[in-house]
Amino acid sequence: MTVLHQENSGGPAAPSNRALELATGRFVYFIGSDDYLGEEALERMVACADANESDVVIGKMVGTNGRYVHQKLYTGDRPEVSLYDSELPYTLANTKLFRRELVEKHGLRFPEDLPVGSDQPFTIEACVRARRISVLSDYTYYYAVKRGDSSNITYRADHLARLRCTARIMEHTAGLIPAGPRRDAVLKRHFDWELSKLLQKDFPALDLTTRRQVCEGVGALLDAYFTDELRDGTGVKRRVRFGLARRGAVDELTRAIEDETDQGAPPFLLEGDRAFALYPGFRDAGVGLDDLWYEARETVAGRLAAGTKLESAAWEQNGEDLGLALKLRIGVTGDTSSAVVALAQGALPASADKPGARKLPKKTPLPEVLGEFTREPAGDGDGTLLTARIPVRAVRAKRGVRVYVDVARSTYEIPVRTEGRPMPLARRWGSVTPTGPRRTPTRRAGS
Repeated sequence: MTVLHQENSGGPAAPSNRALELATGRFVYFIGSDDYLGEEALERMVACADANESDVVIGKMVGTNGRYVHQKLYTGDRPEVSLYDSELPYTLANTKLFRRELVEKHGLRFPEDLPVGSDQPFTIEACVRARRISVLSDYTYYYAVKRGDSSNITYRADHLARLRCTARIMEHTAGLIPAGPRRDAVLKRHFDWELSKLLQKDFPALDLTTRRQVCEGVGALLDAYFTDELRDGTGVKRRVRFGLARRGAVDELTRAIEDETDQGAPPFLLEGDRAFALYPGFRDAGVGLDDLWYEARETVAGRLAAGTKLESAAWEQNGEDLGLALKLRIGVTGDTSSAVVALAQGALPASADKPGARKLPKKTPLPEVLGEFTREPAGDGDGTLLTARIPVRAVRAKRGVRVYVDVARSTYEIPVRTEGRPMPLARRWGSVTPTGPRRTPTRRAGS
């Protein structure tokens, strides 16, 4: 073993390059200063490379001490994966086994002037030029450690430094891969991760000059690489933030982030078969952002669940007829005529931590919808108040409150947490009086 000593360079690029100049083996492997390997990691990866003639071998990597490591690539052992149709673009750290012949043939080295992400240009080019890339998931090969003070380079870099580094990485990638679906498949990661992270809840705390510079830099990368296909495949929250940054709408972007952080996602405007998220700047001539940027195309079950809340609930009794009166707030506006409430079999468990709305498959049978419904805009403009009066029939099973609403050609089912309102209903045999929780009633003789 050869140990080299040198002054701290502030990043891994310089020492990695020096090691490459001295390496003589068939393979090279890079490991972070705080991280460690499984005992059999190198032996297993070299065996895989020899068996499959792989130029790059990726062993399963996990995070420790709260370090996040993307896991979707590690679904099983795969002798060959592609950079363009797998989760590999989301696993671009250089913590992989590289055949040194590949590295030297193409003169692969780490850019020493990138304080963040210096491993990505190396890894991307190696994967572009590799004859074969293999993945091993049968063993934990690499343990990535997050320092207790979060002083890893990735965690301490500021917005503008990260922006500059991301721009360099994307430019390098564009030089390797011609424009088209393959380039989109790799750069999607940088829009999803590196650029999105610049427009999160810490953005409003930046000074105005820095916010403007971030928007200008993000906008330039959007103009260069954010194709229509990438735009249409991006979720509406991220897409709107990108669009506002691209337009230089710093105030609207700041407000969109602050509002969502403090109050949750805005409601959807339903117009025919389309749904638009009502973020700041929507149909604002001063912003000039097309409706396409605000249109929701992805599944929005989680947002609908978060925006649905019970306002009030009460029993209504007229003689022997019993009904349930409900008022709910739902996170949609516009054409809300499809929104109804039904009592479906199975109450939401008290232990459930969230309602868990779902998009229903086409032709899913819905519960029978009974009763009267009125819909009116909420006074604060945040959604719609849906009032329902539903007749209740005698049943021997629990019933749960569900909202059904059509959003962008799909029907969603949203369970409503009633928080025990009104009281759980029990009805005595031969009685018309609803009662609260009690011991199981005894049937009358002959009943």
